[in-house]
Amino acid sequence: MIGPLTAVTGASGAVGGRVARRLARTGVPVRLLGRDPARLPDVPGADRAPAAPYGDGEAMRRALDGAHTLFLVSAHESPYRVREHTTAIDAAVAVGVERIVYISFQGAAPDATFTFARDHWDTEAHIRTAEIRHTFLRDNWYLAGLPAMTGTDGVLRGPGGDGRVAAVAHEDIADAAAAVLLDEGTDHDGRVYDLTGPEAFTLAEAADELSRVTGRPVVYVPETREEAYASRAGYGAEDWEVAGWVTSYEAIANGELAAVSDAVPTLTGRPAQSFAQFLVENPDSYRHLLPGG
Repeated sequence: MIGPLTAVTGASGAVGGRVARRLARTGVPVRLLGRDPARLPDVPGADRAPAAPYGDGEAMRRALDGAHTLFLVSAHESPYRVREHTTAIDAAVAVGVERIVYISFQGAAPDATFTFARDHWDTEAHIRTAEIRHTFLRDNWYLAGLPAMTGTDGVLRGPGGDGRVAAVAHEDIADAAAAVLLDEGTDHDGRVYDLTGPEAFTLAEAADELSRVTGRPVVYVPETREEAYASRAGYGAEDWEVAGWVTSYEAIANGELAAVSDAVPTLTGRPAQSFAQFLVENPDSYRHLLPGG
């Protein structure tokens, strides 16, 4: 299968790399973009752009020249992320890119509880005003994040209350994104898809599932906002970053990540992966919770 060139940003990351490999397997021309070309994966048939930081307009224009579609994975969280995104979007428009598929976040809104979701809303707004074909894929929490955020002491803590989260697997995000990118029709233009798992569960239920699979007690400890900030104070992170960590849990408590979507099965033709299925297929994700892990 041959088609127009798709530029994939964040190709060294968990989503971008998966999407690039899926596209390349179909024979679609793919160009890998990343801040550090040395970290880009080896994807057969794909070419690699020179270093292309999102915030460098000239570098992005060079990297995107000749591309038909831009798969835009959000930049690393920073106080300047929206500015970096808008620079990349403007570069795409300037060199004639015809379509942007952007990885956003479920519940993106100017007043979202999760502070980083506000960045996604601002990015979406800029794309909407750019007069370019576009599709937004708003993913929920990553399933992989749940064991990752559980300490070796077997405690998952945060101010998530009794709220529910419809967390989604990286594989499902990549499959859904590839389905949209490979469809050259206009059915996805202007669409917003929430990418979620098949069910919404509480963090306590997530801890119970981790207990079952690891064979050791894993518990969820709900925190107040004050406790959450205090327990993360020792990481040496900047205030904006800690606020992002804390408010991601508060978004769960407020019910902003509980809606389950049928977008993954609709786009991919198969059910979305559950947390239990994810753990079976990804034992390394919880290895730190096992004896000697």
